[in-house]
Amino acid sequence: MAFDENSGINKMANVLSQRMKKENASPLVLDFGEIKKNGSLVTNTFPVAIPKGSYSVCRQLTLGETGKKLTTTSEDPPEHKVIIPEKMRSVQPGDRVLVAWVQNEAVVIDIITSS
Repeated sequence: MAFDENSGINKMANVLSQRMKKENASPLVLDFGEIKKNGSLVTNTFPVAIPKGSYSVCRQLTLGETGKKLTTTSEDPPEHKVIIPEKMRSVQPGDRVLVAWVQNEAVVIDIITSS
């Protein structure tokens, strides 16, 4: 077969190739979500529960509970404890969160609060 006889197949292959490249280009997408009672994450664009441990959380959202000790200023008296304030607490069930989709992984960036 000569190349000219396969021009239709060649055109179709080029179209499919371009569409696959377009689909595989995965730009960073921001989304809102909610942490459920069992720790799973449900986002607006992917409303299926992502189990706890199957999504990532930025480090600043893992500091601990409000009122717990974050650190101490010295080991010698007088010792001053730095307590975790409400605005720095870990993510918890019921929180509305900002999610970044990095390829196929959801990453919780921060907790969203009202203005």
